[in-house]
Amino acid sequence: MTPTTPYDTERARFTRQALARLVLCDHAVDVAESARGLVATGNDPDTGPGGRVSQASQLVELAERALVSAVIYERERGSSWGEIAQYLGIDATEAEARFAADLDGWNTAFEVPYRLDETGRKRVPQLPTAAYDPAWACDHLDRWAYLQRIGDKHAVSSGLDMATVEEGSRSPADGETGAGRP
Repeated sequence: MTPTTPYDTERARFTRQALARLVLCDHAVDVAESARGLVATGNDPDTGPGGRVSQASQLVELAERALVSAVIYERERGSSWGEIAQYLGIDATEAEARFAADLDGWNTAFEVPYRLDETGRKRVPQLPTAAYDPAWACDHLDRWAYLQRIGDKHAVSSGLDMATVEEGSRSPADGETGAGRP
């Protein structure tokens, strides 16, 4: 049996859909922060030839990661491959094939939440950080959204679909994060 961590109990308060949404939010913040770096022109003289292309390329990579997270979130909330595919301009079979490995990795991370590092002594989480430690993610993302003037102090956590008591977790009202707040 795999030993538990304090994060496991906290994570149980969230549905898989909510965890997937937190990961999408976290990846969207990465995209926004990366894009911000391309806006100001004051440091252009300090950037070597091709430097802005490098930044734009990183932005595309982060956007691709956000797209994968969006697909996983949509699947968790019940969207069909056909519904997802229509926004990608491809058919449902192509969409499923394109994202199957990512979705498999997400599902596997819930079945096998940790792997051992190369020394065999340290457990490494398989879930993205925002899903592995959702309390931290809620605090971090709510704070970021608030500072960016995107809603109130619970702009991210207030809309999450929390696990019910029957699903083996505490009531959302019992938590200390903004998650589940109206």
